[in-house]
Amino acid sequence: MDTADATVRATAPLTFRPAAEADVAGLVELIESAYRGDASRAGWTTEADILDGQRTDPEGVAAVVRGEGSRMMIVERDGELVACCQLEHRDDHAYFGMFAVRPTLQGGGLGKVILSEAERFARVEWGVTEMRMTVISAREELIAWYERRGYARTGRMTPFPYGDERFGLPRRADLEFELLIKPLG
Repeated sequence: MDTADATVRATAPLTFRPAAEADVAGLVELIESAYRGDASRAGWTTEADILDGQRTDPEGVAAVVRGEGSRMMIVERDGELVACCQLEHRDDHAYFGMFAVRPTLQGGGLGKVILSEAERFARVEWGVTEMRMTVISAREELIAWYERRGYARTGRMTPFPYGDERFGLPRRADLEFELLIKPLG
């Protein structure tokens, strides 16, 4: 592909759609590539220095795809899966998770666009007034990115599920999740 083709491809419009069962394998591959192993080091969201093992599995992603009150949002450019995120309607708020952008596309503003669309969807479609998420508290750079987008740290922590390999193999003993909250609209 020459430079002109690459530029056109990089600026092609994004499309958003709900995931289907047929998307599960591609979603697992995308999420894993954004967070674990050497491939994740091409982007800045890697967790490879703090966790080994898997980030998710087909069963976990399929549960989100099928879940009542939940949506796995697929983001495509020219028919290619470039990003995804999970939205879950929980009473008066939405939960945001499983956010992944292809490592080679990170750092170019794509994440901001996707997060904004997720917030818009939750506000307009579900009528919620708040978005919540949990982030590993050791991920200071990632938390700072969310803070620049209006999310506030709450100081409310939940323990990392040590011993449950479905969430990865910790490389350190101080991991925990912090709740971040943003009012919508």
